[in-house]
Amino acid sequence: MSDLATVRTVCVPFTGDRAGTAPLTWGQRAIWNAILRTAPNDTYFNIGRLLPLGERGRVTDFSQLAIALAALMARHEALRTRLYGIEDGDPGQSLADSGALPVTVVEEADPQQAEATARTLLDELSATRIDYAGEWPLRVGVVCHEGRVTHAALVLCHLAADGHAAEQVVRDLRLLVRRGSAGRAPRTTPLDLARDQHGPAGVRRSERALAHWEGFYRTMPPTMFPRETAAPRTPRFWSGRLVSEALMKAADALAVAHRISGSTVLMTGLAALVAAEGGHMTAAMMPIVANRASEDRRDLVAMLSQDAPFLLDTTGAERFTDLLPVAWRAAMAGYRAASYDPVAWEALRERIGGERGTPVHPYCCYNDQRFFVRQPDEGPPPDAAELRAAQARSEFGFPATEEKLGCRYCVHVTEERGVLAVMLTADTAYLPPPRIAAHLWALEEMVVASACGEAPVLSGLPALLERQEAAA
Repeated sequence: MSDLATVRTVCVPFTGDRAGTAPLTWGQRAIWNAILRTAPNDTYFNIGRLLPLGERGRVTDFSQLAIALAALMARHEALRTRLYGIEDGDPGQSLADSGALPVTVVEEADPQQAEATARTLLDELSATRIDYAGEWPLRVGVVCHEGRVTHAALVLCHLAADGHAAEQVVRDLRLLVRRGSAGRAPRTTPLDLARDQHGPAGVRRSERALAHWEGFYRTMPPTMFPRETAAPRTPRFWSGRLVSEALMKAADALAVAHRISGSTVLMTGLAALVAAEGGHMTAAMMPIVANRASEDRRDLVAMLSQDAPFLLDTTGAERFTDLLPVAWRAAMAGYRAASYDPVAWEALRERIGGERGTPVHPYCCYNDQRFFVRQPDEGPPPDAAELRAAQARSEFGFPATEEKLGCRYCVHVTEERGVLAVMLTADTAYLPPPRIAAHLWALEEMVVASACGEAPVLSGLPALLERQEAAA
């Protein structure tokens, strides 16, 4: 830990109910393929979370935290699971029934600096590649002041957890520290899920989902970004981030008015802009779906998320709001096709690309990472003056860059202190930084104007992007 002065490592022993091996689940195989495409930049997939443990005068000593961590490792088999057979090109997962979890402990003398130190610790733990075969998929760092724990920094391997699972880990650790129990254990496990998915019933479910994907691949434009438009920057991938209260309020208002979700409003806006960018009448996008509709998966720590097909035909629509009912139906159909065998999925895409005479891939994805999505306020919608005033307070920046990423247009949605944050990471050869900014500002303007009763015409979206780029 180069930036942190007083550091030691403590190993916390743990035990579990069983050991075993299984193939990778579909979600694990999907993220493993993404990791291979991104390596050695696969630290991009590390999932970091910060858990305050000294808030409101509460006291947590390290022994209390160690007991909770041991219980957490026992509770969630994913945290005791590593890969084997990587060198053979067809890895499986191996569950251990015991082990020791190394915990990095940092002493902070100034209590006012504890949070900043914890964030530095989280950044450092996140910045190193995970040893998928030799390391537990949970890294833990702890900041202490005078022997009391103020913060825990958690970094999860994406093979063990998706965004929903990471929030579940934080929730469970907090409860284990505070109460000594996190309630009923999950009803299934990644190992059991893998065995089911690779059995006859799983194969049939995958085939049904892939039938929908086949229609998607045959109908979509071969890709949403077919031509490089600029010399790539170094690093090549830039992330633009818009923080907007106005966008959140406007998306909620449209969601209530059209009886859909606010997330679908945002995805529809982005898809319409992507279509306008490339001159397409149809937008193809791959939203990432949590796959947790069934009761036995809602509190499961595992990598369950997979891409879904979202195909939005803008033909016949005049204004942005005309797309919302169509988009809702397309999204619901795609979500039902979001659980499938990634090996068969890749083979399907390659086969259809061969039949079409060109590779097919949207290179365009959407990931709403909110663990809990608030229900929109059913009261009176905000008026135009309120929305425009909030819009004037929106903030934009470029917080991150990446050298390598397997996508050209990748959107992440989060909510921070009650305000919406939308981050677009794009390949600068296809979407230079000013154009990245233009897409996010145009999204806000399109959604806010629609909530104000001034929905933009779709034919005007290219001009809207040009105006926003000129203003960026």
